Amino acid sequence: MIHPDTELRKVNEIIGYGVFATQPIAAGSIVYVKDPLEIEIGPDQFARMDPAYQAVVNWFSYIDERGVRIVSWDIAKYVNHCCDPNSISTGYGFEIAIRDIAAGEQITDEYGMFNLPMPLDCCCGSPNCRGRITGEDFNTYGRDWDRQARAALRSFAQVAQPLVKFMDTQMYQDLMKYLNTRRSYRSILSLQATAQQTPLEKVY
Repeated sequence: MIHPDTELRKVNEIIGYGVFATQPIAAGSIVYVKDPLEIEIGPDQFARMDPAYQAVVNWFSYIDERGVRIVSWDIAKYVNHCCDPNSISTGYGFEIAIRDIAAGEQITDEYGMFNLPMPLDCCCGSPNCRGRITGEDFNTYGRDWDRQARAALRSFAQVAQPLVKFMDTQMYQDLMKYLNTRRSYRSILSLQATAQQTPLEKVY
């Protein structure tokens, strides 16, 4: 589920549509949360789909740590990648604003942690554009993504959180434990769909 202060707008003819803030969204706010209405498509189900359906699912989904494709039921599926995003995934089942997002600004995230089945050419226009997004970006940028997520989480309790009630109960408990103790941090690396996951990582 996407933050309520958002709307779908056309970006341009090349990119198509994107999600834009209709009100300021403060750093530390949950921008997206994986809720029970999200559509889950397992590997076997995906393999049996007609190629036309597979193309649509690939375009609009991300792949979680189980290898399951997640298709958002609302406009969250239109959030575009940027190599200098204003929101980022966390190990707690939501994406968080890593800086203040102004009204009228496009909400962007980092596709490098979406377990892409194949490399994706990038034309985000950021001065830091990597040119290509791949599954190997976890290994290259994972520690930096964690630093950004942890910095944003410091503001979690100080900002409005209209989406927190939709969090998975266990994830919420794990998050509160981390926020209260600064221990047992759930790393972004736990989102990687490999046997070499690091599900829990201490703060360093």
